[in-house]
Amino acid sequence: MATLAQDKPKSWLSDLSLDGTIIRLFIIVAALFAIFSLARPDAFPTVRNLQSMAFQSAEIGILALAVALAMLTGGIDLSINSTANLTAVLAALLLTNFKDTAPELAVVGAFLIALVIGPLCGAFNGFLVAHVGIPPILATLGTMTLFKGIGTVITKGAAIFAIPQFAFIGNGDILGIPIPFIIFLVVAALVGMMMSRTRYGFEVYLLGTNPLAARFSGINNRSVLMRTYITSGLLSALAGLISLGRTNAARVDFGESYVLLTIMICVLGGINPAGGAGRMVGVVLALVALQLLSTGMNMVLFTSSGANFFKEAAWGATLLLVLVVELISARWKQRSRRKLKSEG
Repeated sequence: MATLAQDKPKSWLSDLSLDGTIIRLFIIVAALFAIFSLARPDAFPTVRNLQSMAFQSAEIGILALAVALAMLTGGIDLSINSTANLTAVLAALLLTNFKDTAPELAVVGAFLIALVIGPLCGAFNGFLVAHVGIPPILATLGTMTLFKGIGTVITKGAAIFAIPQFAFIGNGDILGIPIPFIIFLVVAALVGMMMSRTRYGFEVYLLGTNPLAARFSGINNRSVLMRTYITSGLLSALAGLISLGRTNAARVDFGESYVLLTIMICVLGGINPAGGAGRMVGVVLALVALQLLSTGMNMVLFTSSGANFFKEAAWGATLLLVLVVELISARWKQRSRRKLKSEG
């Protein structure tokens, strides 16, 4: 048990100096901000541009947190975007049908829909993974298509527009700080503390590191997986509501590239795809880095089509660069340990 206690994850805000991934991400964020500020001092470091980036990144960041939770268990959740869109569609239908008769109750009902639909979708994923035994990538690939199909049947493929009573959650601000970004930071802090300071977080890390050891230590692996996917579904539903408020519309195919982007954010942020390692602060920094890169490329490259293509290439190049650095760092640490052992 002493070994297990030593493996307990540290506080997500403590001892950052000992985490090479976090340090590298801090350097990347600072370097990107400095480079693009020098390249476009008239536009990039302005308050307006920073607010715009904060508005754009909130729902992607919450979806990335959902993926990170599943990855920490050694799994994956590919259905996050379909869950978000299904939630947004159902909430939009409620809001449009009752916008004249009971607008306030409709807003409350939209939040209740998110609290029900998200966890239900997550529970179905968790059941398939934990109880049926389907590999997470296959289970959530299937539910990704299923949830999208349900939304398509409900809307017949059409988008739902004009939902002004919900705009405050997607386009509002408090003292100049966008409300979506405030929600994202609060959620990231809560998830980070949950993973670093609760028994559940410890169980997730141990399950992702060694499922057999977790089971023999008295952890109910199925229960941990169920809770993880339910939480992932809830976060996805919240992202769907933010997207609904920001775009004033809902459709089943919104943000189809978000799944791959969130996986890239998690890996860039130091979440081990095999499970058991990584912290939420890394996910936050990776999100900021990619948002800076995306916005900076769009400003530096004046043609929008070229900027979009180069932006995606830059994302991939950044991810590969970080992975190479991580690999070299890991090998260097292994050699240092072997050297110390041989000398000892």
